[in-house]
Amino acid sequence: QVHLVESGGGLVQAGGSLRLSCAASGRTVGSSAMGWFRQAPGKERTFVASISWNGGSAFYADFVKGRFTIARENAKNTVSLQMNSLKPEDTAIYYCAASRLPVASMSNQFGSWGQGTQVTVFS
Repeated sequence: QVHLVESGGGLVQAGGSLRLSCAASGRTVGSSAMGWFRQAPGKERTFVASISWNGGSAFYADFVKGRFTIARENAKNTVSLQMNSLKPEDTAIYYCAASRLPVASMSNQFGSWGQGTQVTVFS
């Protein structure tokens, strides 16, 4: 029901910033929780951040608190992830995800996934 396309990934020096964007389309995007996950080579997909259907609540993994900010613009069906103070360990493919639930933070609560965008942080 939801189609997601990520953009904004790239190569950045440690300490720098990137802003990822996710363009969403579908009947449920206006009432769905949205999230960002990441997967490093050889590792499981990991929760990064999510935002409730109305944008009123945001949730973050401990390792990104204070550095990353998730936001959504429902009128444009867009979700962003502002990433500051990037570290080499942030290197991963970042995936946008959508849930049928109004609030979600677990991988199995998200049913729609984008193709991912690569973020590489070098020191």
